[in-house]
Amino acid sequence: MCMKDIEVKNQVGLHARPATFFIQKANEYKSSIWVEKEERRVNAKSLLGILSLGIVGGAQIRIIADGSDEQLAVDGLVKLVESEFAE
Repeated sequence: MCMKDIEVKNQVGLHARPATFFIQKANEYKSSIWVEKEERRVNAKSLLGILSLGIVGGAQIRIIADGSDEQLAVDGLVKLVESEFAE
């Protein structure tokens, strides 16, 4: 299992458009991937799950992956969040 904490820096957080980019990226990996915010954990491949966390700009989240490509998954998703979803 691999995990990393990161701050969501884009102003609007993970609203519909960035959440869609996040899910598309998560679906590129075979590993099971979750996003945690304040004790709540959701499937990173679920749009409703991601949106239900209400992630706003400045929020701290944890990306967790478990599987054959877990390190690649965490690194790829962290890079996407750090790029502020290219917005």
